[in-house]
Amino acid sequence: MIHPITEHVAKTARHTTFYLACGPADGTPIIFVHGWPELSLSWRHQLPVLAALGFRAIAPDMRGYGRSSTYPTHADYALEHSVADMLELADHLGADRAIWVGHDWGAPVVWSIASHHPERCHGVANLCVPYFARGFAPENFLPLVDREVYPESEYPAGQWDYQFYYMENFARASAAFEADVNATVKALFRKGNPAGRKKPSRTATTRRDNGWFGGLPKCPDFPRDADVLTEADLAAYVAALTRTGFAGPDAWYMNHTRNIAYAAHAKNNGRLAMPVLFLHAAHDYTCETIDSRLAEPMRADCANLTETTIPSGHWMAQEQPTAVNAALTKWLATTLPAVWTG
Repeated sequence: MIHPITEHVAKTARHTTFYLACGPADGTPIIFVHGWPELSLSWRHQLPVLAALGFRAIAPDMRGYGRSSTYPTHADYALEHSVADMLELADHLGADRAIWVGHDWGAPVVWSIASHHPERCHGVANLCVPYFARGFAPENFLPLVDREVYPESEYPAGQWDYQFYYMENFARASAAFEADVNATVKALFRKGNPAGRKKPSRTATTRRDNGWFGGLPKCPDFPRDADVLTEADLAAYVAALTRTGFAGPDAWYMNHTRNIAYAAHAKNNGRLAMPVLFLHAAHDYTCETIDSRLAEPMRADCANLTETTIPSGHWMAQEQPTAVNAALTKWLATTLPAVWTG
């Protein structure tokens, strides 16, 4: 059965979440949480597939994005607020528990739901960004930088240099993305390149290059990568990001101290007992988990971990949707058969 994707709004006194839904209303909820600078639309290839299997597939616009609430200060984008948004969304759906799936900044949100509210999780799956029980912040992942690729004398922050650029040049970073949103989206949403393995990511020289675009005030114009975005997808991203701007999305990078403090209050010292799936992106050279030690803390802190590697760049759910859907489906069937309602 083909289920339509429908649009909905969950509104509380503190926050409004726009979300897409697909699948039977009585299906087990599987909630897909996007990252920077994406939308609920980013899960367009997953929603109908999981719905056809009997799940109630949900994808919200996160705070600062799309048709969900935006906020004026950096502190409004600390992870604890997005966790609260997602728990309110689950309440709105009438779900005591859900399966949670995250990507990019959506992954730390899902990891935080799992570590602070395990009773709300059947299981969690995350793409690209592994788990850090002590908090997803530079002080926790800088020690894991692959110094063969990033000699400390040349790349003191490794591939994470871009995160320091946000902290030091926030207004300039946002303005450069906003100057030509169409060009920005086309430049960002590109498939992975296998030839980049063992070579420095372009995110390693953001400060040296005086910004994302070599000091230029806006992004150069590149062709759209048809393997990741259709023209309609591009138009939707551009319309949404033009309307909201990048200040909210970029503010997610400005809360490392707050996020570390929040992580310290996790249950069970942050160790996860529920089923966990992690999808490595073989050609993601910022969240590089194949050759480096970046995934080691996750392996120590997840008692029931399944790992799968997808031949993809960072935008895995959009670049390799069939492989992502297959990995999710296999994990659900083998580790969570009791919640499979189809």
